[in-house]
Amino acid sequence: MDTYEKLRQTLIKTMESENWAEEKVQVKVRTLTPEEAIGDPEHRDYPLIKGRERMMAAEFRGCQGQAFTDRFGEFQGSLQEVANMELSNNFRRAVFLASLNAVLRAHGKVEKTIHCKDEAPPNCAAQLAEMVAERFGNPKVALVGLQPRMAQALATRFELRITDMDQDNIGQKRFGVVVESEKETASVLDWCDLALVTGTTFSNASVTSMLNGKPVIFYGVTVAGPAAALGLDRFCPLAS
Repeated sequence: MDTYEKLRQTLIKTMESENWAEEKVQVKVRTLTPEEAIGDPEHRDYPLIKGRERMMAAEFRGCQGQAFTDRFGEFQGSLQEVANMELSNNFRRAVFLASLNAVLRAHGKVEKTIHCKDEAPPNCAAQLAEMVAERFGNPKVALVGLQPRMAQALATRFELRITDMDQDNIGQKRFGVVVESEKETASVLDWCDLALVTGTTFSNASVTSMLNGKPVIFYGVTVAGPAAALGLDRFCPLAS
């Protein structure tokens, strides 16, 4: 059973346990504005603000789940429609993941499904660097997905390599580290002792290539439900 089928089965079993399968027009997914998603932070270099990617938010029974994606839009339908959805592109996967996060939150299986805002991201990054040092000592770190404050905090303490899909970032030096293409991710993962991976890899279907036997910690709200369902290590301390 592949990763997405496991997630689908998690959603279906949750629906069945709560008798939610027949509820109609109860999942509403919309694209958040940058201000809704991340507030008004001092730094303006976040992908959510630069505009190439957006946060999609699903509402279910008063609970919100979010998913980060470069292909965004709106969806409204039954939970059964989400469970049956063909996960054939980034938009559909984002709808599914945001909905899964909302449903599992409503079910009490996950928390911290809403992105932190304003000046929380630098605090999150500082906590990340501390956690890495406490748990792993002085590892070589791969950051898959350029999260600027995380890159900044990690670069001051560890040997760091960064990969990203945004062509505007590739080849640019960020905090003393040249950002590499996603094509280099496999070699970067081979090089590192620890991989810190954006949950957006679940939206863009690159997640399976991240699991190569090295320690992996996924970060962000997108991966809230998948981490719980698949037993993955997740870091997202300041989400709500």
